[in-house]
Amino acid sequence: MSGHSKFANIKHKKEKNDAAKGKIFTIIGREIAVAVKEGGPDPNNNSKLRDVIAKAKANNMPNDTIERGIKKAAGDANSVNYVSITYEGYGPNGTAIIVDALTDNKNRTASNVRNAFTKGGGNVGTTGCVSFMFDQKGQIIIDKEECELEADDLMMIALDAGAEDFTEEEDSFEILTSPEDFSAVREALEGEKIPMVSAEVTMVPQTWVELNSEEDIKKMNRILDLLDEDDDVQAVYHNWDE
Repeated sequence: MSGHSKFANIKHKKEKNDAAKGKIFTIIGREIAVAVKEGGPDPNNNSKLRDVIAKAKANNMPNDTIERGIKKAAGDANSVNYVSITYEGYGPNGTAIIVDALTDNKNRTASNVRNAFTKGGGNVGTTGCVSFMFDQKGQIIIDKEECELEADDLMMIALDAGAEDFTEEEDSFEILTSPEDFSAVREALEGEKIPMVSAEVTMVPQTWVELNSEEDIKKMNRILDLLDEDDDVQAVYHNWDE
């Protein structure tokens, strides 16, 4: 399965994370609220909350902010109830795009998502129209500079814990798992004090689409930028080979 990895280089990823920290904290805050409402405030008894906390720490969210979010969700019966919605559609040249949202207003979110696609020359499709082109996977990315282990040792820890695939990139390692085994693999790495740049369940494209015209690239970036600016949007997956 090697060769499918298309994440940006680690330094670029860090810069992007720093620039979008406010947005990321909003996203994670909503995920904490949903996880607490679904499984309670104790991470020892709530694997979904454990995974969100790990994601928060990978994005340098302060511990007191995490704890505040958990307490607020657990103690406020009148807190906002977020509904999870997924949109699927097409960008330029048939690129496939999946949008995950958490919202307290479905009409607003649907309108904003449709608007983003339209302004970039794409269109929202029906449920299932592109998701079959992706595999849902747990994905863990580790910065080589921050990892003291040799690649073979890291790979064995990951595979022993249940990982499906291990890939070495120029400046990082990527570990893929099934969604079901993601928590166990992440916790095994955490137990070995291995720092993770990111750790989340994501959608990995089976094939990639190239955009060769400047106009198509401009349109695709327009869609992605507008979706990124929308507070209701939690994650965007696509198969554009950047």
